[in-house]
Amino acid sequence: VLHNVCPNCGGGFVPRPIRPMNNWKGDNFLGKDPASTQVKYRPVDVAAHAIFSASLKSIPPAQR
Repeated sequence: VLHNVCPNCGGGFVPRPIRPMNNWKGDNFLGKDPASTQVKYRPVDVAAHAIFSASLKSIPPAQR
């Protein structure tokens, strides 16, 4: 469903998501918010995520 694209930041999924170095969506990237140990619950809007992930899912997570 998510195509290895984090709906919050556009990074890839690993044991801890790889947060992107680029600002793909809503200032949610390493340059603005460094990694944290606090867990956040954010439900996904599947239709909106399909549109968001369409251009990112073909780019390897390390290059996003």
